[in-house]
Amino acid sequence: MPANPAIIAASQYLPACKMPTLGVAMISRNAAAHLDACLAAVRWADRIVVLDSGSADNTLDIARAHGAEIHVSVDWPGFGVQKNRCLALLDTDWILALDADEVLSPELAEEIRAAVAAPKADVYALPRLSNYCGRWMHHSGWYPDFVPRLFKRGAARYSDDLVHERLIFAGEAVRLQHHLLHHSFDDLSQVLAKIDSYSSAGAQQRLARGERSGLLKAIGKGLWTFIRSYFLKRGFLDGREGFILAVSNAEGAYYRYLKLMYLGEKQ
Repeated sequence: MPANPAIIAASQYLPACKMPTLGVAMISRNAAAHLDACLAAVRWADRIVVLDSGSADNTLDIARAHGAEIHVSVDWPGFGVQKNRCLALLDTDWILALDADEVLSPELAEEIRAAVAAPKADVYALPRLSNYCGRWMHHSGWYPDFVPRLFKRGAARYSDDLVHERLIFAGEAVRLQHHLLHHSFDDLSQVLAKIDSYSSAGAQQRLARGERSGLLKAIGKGLWTFIRSYFLKRGFLDGREGFILAVSNAEGAYYRYLKLMYLGEKQ
């Protein structure tokens, strides 16, 4: 049957179906190690915004090579506030918040595109698989690690915490299936540096909330953290790295509360 000319003419005036846009939000500082792989996996996004806080390596060169929009903020207000600053730079319909050491698997990239094209929720959580000193960790409380990262613009924001910021949103996040690959620590030097910086920030955070600590509390927190990571979370199934991770987690807790003890005494 020949097409009706009236229908053809009317269709010319119908609005085109506009696909939702997706922007990638990322903060950075000396993040060159895995940034190339991270950005290569999201080059299909409509926009990529990188908010840098003073990188001294080639982080910005890598970001430019992938077409990212670069913004610089030299002050450091903490992870939560900095990530909210980055979110505010995007005007896309959807936002994918990534860290510079996280890489979408090809399967997850396809899953994200499908979710944005036909959304079933305002927020989606991605299953993160983390690498610790060369080993992919499937236990130790690190897996399965569902992190909410994909959301409609305006539907979520980060808490203002200095460290261990969390995404705040209403309702439940729908879980996706394929892995977000997280290169958390390449070597022990990174582990030790993060223990120091995060324990300091964590102590300051707790002091601001009115918490106090003492030596016995610091010892108890460290011991409990090791037991939980290595035994209750079955870190022993992650081999030697499971033990190393349990020890480093315990050190982080111990030094966090030890620093809190000294901060409280200074007050």
